Amino acid sequence: MFTRLSDDEQRRLGAPDLPSAENKGGFGFHPLFCFADATGETLSALLRPGNAGSNTVADHICVLDDAIAQLPAPIAAGHHEGDSSDLVERDIIMRADSAGCTEDFLAACRARNVGFYVSARRNTQVTAAIFDAIGIEEVWLPALAQDGELKEGAAVAELTSLIDGVKFPSRTRLIVRREPLHPGAQRSLFPSLDYRYWGFYTDQDGDPRELDATMRAHAHVESHIQRLKDSGLCRFPFASFEANTAWLMTVALAADLVRWFQLLCFDGSWTDARPKALRWGIFHAPGRLVHRARQSVVRIIDGWPTAQVLLDAYQRIALIT
Repeated sequence: MFTRLSDDEQRRLGAPDLPSAENKGGFGFHPLFCFADATGETLSALLRPGNAGSNTVADHICVLDDAIAQLPAPIAAGHHEGDSSDLVERDIIMRADSAGCTEDFLAACRARNVGFYVSARRNTQVTAAIFDAIGIEEVWLPALAQDGELKEGAAVAELTSLIDGVKFPSRTRLIVRREPLHPGAQRSLFPSLDYRYWGFYTDQDGDPRELDATMRAHAHVESHIQRLKDSGLCRFPFASFEANTAWLMTVALAADLVRWFQLLCFDGSWTDARPKALRWGIFHAPGRLVHRARQSVVRIIDGWPTAQVLLDAYQRIALIT
């Protein structure tokens, strides 16, 4: 699951002694991340100068290879460059925004036996395909929400047959989604007074509606980035690029430790709580750890709201260790 930071986020991540990334003259920072969707951990990250291109293929491939290298060997088998598809034991799917919608990057995914979902860019061919489908209601299927229920007003159509000469890997499909305009709606593939249109390319088989629901789950990266910001990524504190690279690695390691602590030791809403909430509810809890008779006794102040959550977490840690 790839993501990059927006221009506003890049400006907020400028070092204190460096001009803002707004200049686009080589200052500031433009990080690139890849997350594991199942856990939310940061598989790989690359700190780049503020003037780095959003769709630089070499950077995307570097982050993809680093992410695959972080996976357990049985999962990564068959997904290294040049590996035979016969070696694949577990499928790996990559999702990215339009920055990953490049011929060379998708070819690199195919060379690594990695499936892909990438947001479609605005271009005349995609726009023409949508215009050809407007008014032909039988090609539009009711869209599905993440829970599998129908999403009122939204529809999905596969328009692969209406695009020609796309230089993407074989079996690439174009799926387009439309939904009624609403306040705060993100930019459409083209201006429309009735609907917001959004599309993506994928090489996966299946119902277009289910593929659309899978692609829209790419929005999870916003939560992952917010966890990194709460852990120290809200600002790069150094003027040195190398020092900030080390800072990025430290932040990612700290956030992953907290993330696994949540997944292994908590239940309910605390498994997805942001680090800021954890600091005030868990990490800052007043208490003592007493060692007595070869036992560790956790004492928490009376009436603390998360006392039982903390005690349950300690019991699970004891089971793990």
